[in-house]
Amino acid sequence: MTLGPLIVQSDHTVLLEVAHPDAEDARHALAVFAELERAPEHIHTYRVTRLGLWNARAAGHSSDEILETLNQYAKFPVPSGVANEIADTMRRYGRLTIERAKVAGDAAETPAGDAAAAAVEEAAPAQLVLRSEDPMVLREVASAKKIAPLLGNRIDEHTFPVEAWARGELKQQLVARGWPAEDLAGYRPGEPYNISLAEDGWQLRDYQAKAVEAFQRGGSGVVVLPCGAGKTIVGAASMAAVGAKTLILVTNAVSARQWRDELLRRTTLTEDEIGEYSGQVKEVKPVTIATYQILTSRRKGEYAHLSLLDAEDWGVIVYDEVHLLPAPVFKLTADLQARRRLGLTATLVREDGREGDVFSLIGPKRYDAAWKDIEAQGFIAPAECFEVRVDFGEAERMDYAVAEDQDRYRIASSALIKQPVARRIIDRHPGESVLVIGQYIDQLESMSEALGAPLITGQTPVDERARLFQAFRDGEEKILVVSKVANFSVDLPDASVAIQISGSFGSRQEEAQRLGRLLRPKANGATASFYTLITRDTVDQDFAQNRQRFLAEQGYAYTILDADQL
Repeated sequence: MTLGPLIVQSDHTVLLEVAHPDAEDARHALAVFAELERAPEHIHTYRVTRLGLWNARAAGHSSDEILETLNQYAKFPVPSGVANEIADTMRRYGRLTIERAKVAGDAAETPAGDAAAAAVEEAAPAQLVLRSEDPMVLREVASAKKIAPLLGNRIDEHTFPVEAWARGELKQQLVARGWPAEDLAGYRPGEPYNISLAEDGWQLRDYQAKAVEAFQRGGSGVVVLPCGAGKTIVGAASMAAVGAKTLILVTNAVSARQWRDELLRRTTLTEDEIGEYSGQVKEVKPVTIATYQILTSRRKGEYAHLSLLDAEDWGVIVYDEVHLLPAPVFKLTADLQARRRLGLTATLVREDGREGDVFSLIGPKRYDAAWKDIEAQGFIAPAECFEVRVDFGEAERMDYAVAEDQDRYRIASSALIKQPVARRIIDRHPGESVLVIGQYIDQLESMSEALGAPLITGQTPVDERARLFQAFRDGEEKILVVSKVANFSVDLPDASVAIQISGSFGSRQEEAQRLGRLLRPKANGATASFYTLITRDTVDQDFAQNRQRFLAEQGYAYTILDADQL
């Protein structure tokens, strides 16, 4: 009998032996509930977290399934303490529920958990309540300092009323205390609006249909799919399934226009039915696409745009790139708890550690598909990842040595040697479409000049950005130098090479988004190439190791190259 590739340890870490023949299958199974912490060459370290277990539970997985996975692939017996803790943690999800108390004579009241029925919340007198069949658990949370003000006087030993404004805040606080509530209180149906998918020879892929079904079943939550796998189509199909006025929140105006174009292509909606609400345009229509920036902008201390948009009777709110949800929106989102919410993302990783806020305010993970699984089906392009290590010049090495800690990453990641190395990489890929991506504007300006390529930053007017992106798609521009504005929601299907010259420190989400720019399937079936230029023996190299963790979890390996090997 072959011993498995996993070693489960009593501190809730799981070691994966990468060279083991069953390592790939074990890695896929672990991704359901564990997070990759370290990914050196031979042994990867995962951690089983409470949030990961709750997400798995919300997605329909049981503790028995997870323990079966660990036992199946473990080299040694799973410590009994770990097994008990997994079972106990997953039992906590749903022990508390947020519901609407039945009101005598209220014939319109629907079953609390019937998401498909979109429980009515209109003018009904039904009281929002926190319930538990375990009075001790209920008493414990109700006495907590940050939870007590959100509740009214106890109704009975199983029920506390919830302040009408506190639905989102209560869920956040319960997650923080380790008792995630299942929200069964239902949602306002919103103003009905007919949205149908266009019937022009295309159909939902199997995983897209499963994602839409999981969202409908849960009522609110997050769908996690790789970049290029059609998250926008999942959003459109979910909107059609709900059939109501829809607010879509996106990262920027370019993304808003891409959403509009995709909705026009994939649904029966017309231009007159889709509005853009951004810094440039202020339209409110049955389907409105607004930017996070406009939502969080203040006027005389008031969130005027939020108030205007919240006054509309939306049936569903779609949060694109939900992992980038700005911190202020978390607070504002509490006002939107009565609406169905769909979060779309390629990764739930947040470097600020606020994954729990996404879980409680948007909803748990309802559907997740591994990047390599989608690649194997031919729906995203295969990719090879390379870490190219370069060396400082003598003067730069001295500058780095005497620099303050806060300046070291900028100095290291802006090493001048990266310019000729980038040119050598481009020369390795004649005729291919190349993105050069970085963090620092002065570095990008210098690179743009050295390569003779156009530069796109946050200061580039939206129309000019759109023109350059279209020229890149059409093959008129083969190289673009771009800042972090191209990290997300930019559809560049022909990009096949990316050269990352600097980034947002150790951001795993940014690494995933940047690789994602290359994953649209290529007409010729070619493999994409993702290069990261790293200055050796500096914090640039240290941060790179953290950045690569998420992609290593998805099965991407980085080949280490010396710049002299190019």
